[in-house]
Parts: sequence; structure tokens; C-alpha cells
Amino acid sequence: MKNKKIICAMLIAVMTAGVMAGCGRGSAEKKVSTDGSTSMEKVIGALGEAFKQKDSSVTFTYNPTGSGTGIQAVLDGRCDIGLSSRGLKKEEKEQGLTETVLAYDGIAIIVNPENPVENLSAETIGKIYTGEITNWKDAGGNDGEIVLIGREAGSGTRDGFESVTETEGLCKYRQELTSTGDVITTVAGNPNAVGYASLASVSDNVKAVLVNGVIPSEETIKDGSYVVQRPFVLVTQKDKELSETAREFFDYITSNDAAEIIYKAGVVPAYGEETAGDATLP
Repeated sequence: MKNKKIICAMLIAVMTAGVMAGCGRGSAEKKVSTDGSTSMEKVIGALGEAFKQKDSSVTFTYNPTGSGTGIQAVLDGRCDIGLSSRGLKKEEKEQGLTETVLAYDGIAIIVNPENPVENLSAETIGKIYTGEITNWKDAGGNDGEIVLIGREAGSGTRDGFESVTETEGLCKYRQELTSTGDVITTVAGNPNAVGYASLASVSDNVKAVLVNGVIPSEETIKDGSYVVQRPFVLVTQKDKELSETAREFFDYITSNDAAEIIYKAGVVPAYGEETAGDATLP
């Protein structure tokens, strides 16, 4: 009888351990990791919080490392979904990556609030950043040397800005900073500075100028009249399945249910009333 009790106790212990291990695995799998663009912080943070409200057991992480690093993180298998504020390059697609446009974001050209300049043409912006125009008095402003602020190489914001203004490899930056927030802070602290930043991130301590007479806004981004804009992209591996939780997150943020959250984050969703749910995973 004693042996039977011992055997029963051992069986119960083994079964309990198995159940606990199973629960542990289930919890560990309920996570979504994202990595990449600092410009996407506001929108991806809002979407992550909304997704967690649907299931409080989910762990959502966002690592703001920049678009290039986020893309590499997907290649290395260090995150579920990469975040890029530029489209994938041909060579990146050839490495097995695929992109899905989440939203469209305007790149605001920002100056210090003390700067009287209100409007710049795309051509003038290009001339300023390539060093052809070096004084604000030649761009409608006060007499003062223009201080060029931009992002670091590999930044999606920089790539988008230089592509639109046709200044790739030609910009004469005074400072190349590693985040959108740093650009805004630097421009806010220098009356002669000019920079560029995600429209969704622009704060009251800087001024966004009109480009070609068009104010940067959700409406002008959506209708294409504001020309300095770029996509916010979700990057995944083409031949690798996402985990169940990561797939649910992907499907949610590219559905009509997430459109209002994306709008509130200051960008224009790629999936609205007509296109919601059309996103496809690799």
C-alpha cells in the first residue's frame, strides 16, 4: 500500500510539473517584439498598447534603433517585425525580406520658432542642404548662417528626405543625429538651425514650414499634395512564419480596427475603410 501511495504521489508530481511547464511555454509564446525606426515610436507604441488591452497576457516590446538596424534585426532573427520609415531596397528584398506599408508619414521641414521663414520650395530646400544657399537672407529669412541638422546614415527619415529633395550623398550636415527627438531638440535650441523630422513627432518648440506652399497635414499627405513624405513599413522574413501572437498583432494593426489609432498618432493609415484587411503575410 505504501508503495502504491509513493507511485501515485510521483505520478501527480510529474503531471503537475507537465501542466506548469505547458503553462510556462504558453506564456512565453505570447509576446511580440519589434525593432527599428525611431520615427514610428508614437504609432507603434499606440498600436502595441491597444493590442495588449485586447489580451493583457501579451508582452509587447519596441526597440527604437533606427530603420537600418531594425531591418537587420529581422534578418538576424532578433525580432518578429522590423520597423522601417523607408521602403526596402532591392538587395534587402533579395535577402528574403518583404515589406507591408502600414501608414504614410510626412517629413516636416522644421526651423526654430524665431525664424521668420514660413514657406520653402522643394528646390530651395535642396539648395540649402547641398550648401548652395548658406544664409537665411537668401531664403526669405534674416541674415544668419544656416545650420544644417539631419539624421545619421541608415536612417529612414534621412533616406526619405534625401530621395524627395534629390540630395542623396550631397548634404552638408553640421550635425548628424541618431533620433528624431535629438533633431527636434537641436533645432529648438538654435535660431539658425533647420532640420527634418516625422510630422507625427513635431512639437510646439519648433515650427514646420510649408513646402511649395502646402502645409504638412494628414489631409495633404493623403492627397499627395505635400511632397515630402514616406511610408512606414513593417518588415518580415518572406519564408518564415510569424508566431501565432505576432501574426495576430500583424493582422490587427493592418486592419480597419486600427485605422483610428493610426490617425490619432498623426499618420495616415495605408489600410482604411476600403483596404482594411487586405494586408497579406508572406
